[in-house]
Amino acid sequence: MTDAIQILDAPRCHLGEGPCYDPATGTGWWVDILERRLFEAPLTGGGARVHALPFMASAVTAVDANRKLLAAEDGLYLRGTAAGDLLLFCPLEADDAGTRSNDGRVHPSGALWISTMGRAAQPGRGAIYHVAGTRVTRLYAGLTIPNAICFSPDGATGYFADTDTGLLKRVPLDPRTGLPTGEPATLYDHRGGAGGLDGAAVDAEGRIWCARWGASCLDAYNPEGARVRTVPVPVTRPSCPTFAGPDLDRLLVTSAYEGMTREERDADPEHGRTFLVPLGARGLLERAFRLSA
Repeated sequence: MTDAIQILDAPRCHLGEGPCYDPATGTGWWVDILERRLFEAPLTGGGARVHALPFMASAVTAVDANRKLLAAEDGLYLRGTAAGDLLLFCPLEADDAGTRSNDGRVHPSGALWISTMGRAAQPGRGAIYHVAGTRVTRLYAGLTIPNAICFSPDGATGYFADTDTGLLKRVPLDPRTGLPTGEPATLYDHRGGAGGLDGAAVDAEGRIWCARWGASCLDAYNPEGARVRTVPVPVTRPSCPTFAGPDLDRLLVTSAYEGMTREERDADPEHGRTFLVPLGARGLLERAFRLSA
C-alpha cells in the first residue's frame, strides 16, 4: 500500500459516525451525532459542506439520487439532497426520550438494520431493529452500545457487536429479507484487547473491517473469525468505516473526541477528523434503502 491516508477538509467531529458514499457524485456523507451536524464532502478535494440538523442523527443511508435516509434520535427521516427538507418516514423508539439511534447498515435485500442505545450508554438500554419499509421488527435487546452491523456479500450472514462486551457476533440470515434464521454465535472474542469494537464494513471477499475505538486502528476479520490484518490510522478513536472511491478500494472513516481530556486531544492532533484509508482491497457499495417492504 503506497498511497497515504487522506484527511478530508472538514471540521472535527465531536462524535463522527454513519458514513455513506455516493458514487454518482464522488461524495462522502457522515454525521456528528452530538453536535447535530450532517457533512458532505467531495473525496477528490475541496471543503465539506456542513448542514445543521434539528436532531441527533447517527447514520446516513442512500435511498435514490434525490434523497438520503437519516437515522435519528426518534426515528428515520427522509432528507432531500438538494433542498435539505426532512420528512419523518418511520418512528423508532420515539416514546423513549432516554435513547437515541446508533450504528446501522442496509442489508443487500434493501432492508435496514439500525440500533439504539441509552443517551448515556446505560447498560442494557440498547437494541437492534430490522426495518423493511415502515415495518419495524426488534431483533435483539439488552445491549449497551450496539455496533459493527454489517453483512456478508451474499446477505446470508449478519454481524454485530456490543462494544461493552467485546464480542463480535455472526448470525445466519435469509438473504431475501435480512431477517435472522438462527441464533447469534461469537465470531471473535475481543475481551481483554485494547480499545473497543465499533463500526464495521465488509469487503468483496467477505472480510469484516472494524474500527477499533481507542486503539488507533482498523482490524480485518475473515468469515472464520481470525483477525487477518490491522491497519493503523492517525486518530485514537476511529468510529465507523464505509467503502468509497471509484474503485471502492478505500475506507471512508469517521472519528471522535467524545470523552477525551484536553491532554488526550493534544496528544492526538487529528482527533475527530474524517479520512480515507487506502487498503489494496476492494469493497462493496452499501445498498440503497428500499422504501417499500
